[in-house]
Amino acid sequence: MDRRDFVKIGLAAGAAGSSNRVLAGPAGAAPKLGTGGILDAGVWEQQQMMEAGKLTSHSLTSQYLARIKTIDKSGPRLNSVIEINPEALRIALDMDRERNLKRVRGPLHGIPVLLKDNIATADRMSTTAGSLALAGVRAARDAHVTAQLRAAGAVIIGKTNLSEWANMRSTHSVSGWSARGGLTLNPYSLDRNCSGSSSGSGAAIAAGLATLAVGTETDGSIVSPASICGLVGIKPTLGLVSRSGIIPIAHSQDTAGPMARSVADAALMLFAMAGVDPRDPVTQEGAGKLADYRAALDKGGLKGARIGVARNFFGQHAERDAVIEKALLDLKSQGAVLVETDVPNVGKYDASETEVLLYEFKADLAAYLKEYAPNAPVSNMAELIIFNQQHAQQELAYFGQEYLERSQAKGGLDTPAYQEALANNRRYARAEGIDKVMKEHQLDALVAPTGGPAWLTDFVNGDHDTGGFSSPAAVAGYPHITVPAGYVHGLPVGLSFVGAAYSEAALIRMAYSYEQATLHRRAPQFPPSVRI
Repeated sequence: MDRRDFVKIGLAAGAAGSSNRVLAGPAGAAPKLGTGGILDAGVWEQQQMMEAGKLTSHSLTSQYLARIKTIDKSGPRLNSVIEINPEALRIALDMDRERNLKRVRGPLHGIPVLLKDNIATADRMSTTAGSLALAGVRAARDAHVTAQLRAAGAVIIGKTNLSEWANMRSTHSVSGWSARGGLTLNPYSLDRNCSGSSSGSGAAIAAGLATLAVGTETDGSIVSPASICGLVGIKPTLGLVSRSGIIPIAHSQDTAGPMARSVADAALMLFAMAGVDPRDPVTQEGAGKLADYRAALDKGGLKGARIGVARNFFGQHAERDAVIEKALLDLKSQGAVLVETDVPNVGKYDASETEVLLYEFKADLAAYLKEYAPNAPVSNMAELIIFNQQHAQQELAYFGQEYLERSQAKGGLDTPAYQEALANNRRYARAEGIDKVMKEHQLDALVAPTGGPAWLTDFVNGDHDTGGFSSPAAVAGYPHITVPAGYVHGLPVGLSFVGAAYSEAALIRMAYSYEQATLHRRAPQFPPSVRI
């Protein structure tokens, strides 16, 4: 389906009213509001209320902005939103006017969305990756993802905090902290970490501060905070969503993706975000591969699915594993065929992945700054390192910048060592990794624990998570979806579905079926610590 067709369907929906599938839930489901009311509701429910004249985008946006003041800036002080869009209410009014004229653009029309603060917006907000070096710097143009969401009618209400430079600054960093934004707290236990680097996006959506958020991932930065914050997160295939206008780490692994409270919401957002971008050649590989993911929202989507259980990603946390063992029984009860297996060669690209990220970070950051932030006080990695040294009291108070310094020491992307490392990654993550095990066992997906429950935030020792399943899909550039699977002492744990390139529709189908059969997600209560 071409995006123009999507917009035409949305316009037709506005003319036809809420009976159209675009503005009805899966299988025409009626709106059901959870205990959090309209602010915890999903896209379908909010759209149906707007179509019925019981809600406006302006009212919904106003309520979210008020909740940000109540929950994020006071009360628990989650500190997940780094900046509010001063034009949010004006945009919401514009969307209401269009709706009144029967010009509904599609499922995201008038829906409030938060963007991670490494995604460029050509408006009155800054785009900083959490760094004081870019504070106050406005992007020269929208990121492609931003433009796609605006075209779909989404109301961008603000930016979320993140691990500074997307957790690629120090070997002992604290996820969820940035010099510009401070520390984001976990809404399920305020003394615990949200994981990185899309920590603010995870905490904000878990706490009901917007309907949807965009995260970005190089390795784990969508799926890990989504899992830890009890959300659905989708890391798409590299090339399905454009990388242009996103402050980078590495073009061979970076991608944006949706973070939401349900699979249905994440699927709708993914469709709106995706598309071919002339500024990002890799999106040409995704041309013709975008599907209407609403068709994948099938409660029977696990029936007959062959799923490989990646056993070499179990064993790091006994209580987490017990939750996932129960999830495996749920998959079987829904008709899935489980195959015990391992993902091969996962240890053979640990060092080479880091090498690739260091080489690409240096080159890609300079390219981004030149195109999107030409008036910034820094224009490359070397100048950024000096800036941090000059502002050490704010920037280097808790941890250093070892990765920045190691990246600066690397040569160009024509260096043989870089080319060899990249080839090694693709060989062992793709052909002799995910592709091999899926072909050998004729699998539709692989499953494993997304990661462990949230760890205590520790500024002395840095992060100390209990391992996760992100690297195979991240290094391969393949899709990965996490879905809430249960809790360990009140802390969420996610189940991961990983597949071959451009298998998003199949993964959404399986993830939706599992989600609807179990309905594990529950809203956070903001306790100061875990009660055992």
